[in-house]
Amino acid sequence: MTLDLPDPDPTLVAAIAYRAEDDVDTLLADFGEALVRAGTKVGGIVQRNSKDGNGKLCGMQAIDLMTGRAIGISQSLGSGSSACKLDSAGLAEASRAVQAAVGADLDLIIVNKFSKQEAGGHGLRSEIADAIQSGRPLLTAVPASCLEAWSEFTGDRGTTLLCSRAVVEDWWREVSTRQALLRGAAPSQPDARRAT
Repeated sequence: MTLDLPDPDPTLVAAIAYRAEDDVDTLLADFGEALVRAGTKVGGIVQRNSKDGNGKLCGMQAIDLMTGRAIGISQSLGSGSSACKLDSAGLAEASRAVQAAVGADLDLIIVNKFSKQEAGGHGLRSEIADAIQSGRPLLTAVPASCLEAWSEFTGDRGTTLLCSRAVVEDWWREVSTRQALLRGAAPSQPDARRAT
């Protein structure tokens, strides 16, 4: 399903295109948390991953950027497993965090991913649609394997960013300056790299 949107500013919707070897979760989490510390009104969720002593992924948490609350979104499948399973109760809590962000007066909404679940019509797809339709800037990440589904979902609208902190910061600097000028306010220009 393609979103039925009026012609929004295409730069307000940005997707970080990433590959399996990119650590997009850390990039988004560090960026979002730095903006919060700098006083920018940011909501939505980012993902923090935990690894065992061998460097193997063993847990995932969604961090609610409005409250700082950590929400467990994975279930352990046991010591012999090489995978994890998403926790439906945790995903429901993450969904509520994004819905709260959509309903709040924010400068930026971040949703950690538009991935396989969302491409298939599940996950946080409807929350991402609501965030886009709110007209506020939205930042998410899309794996290379889901870029076609993302493009179809957004009707080819939006900006695709390289998986680079500097590129994301440049996008945000441009968008926040333009948004501030439209509101008649001084632009919020924290240097998120220095705020970490």
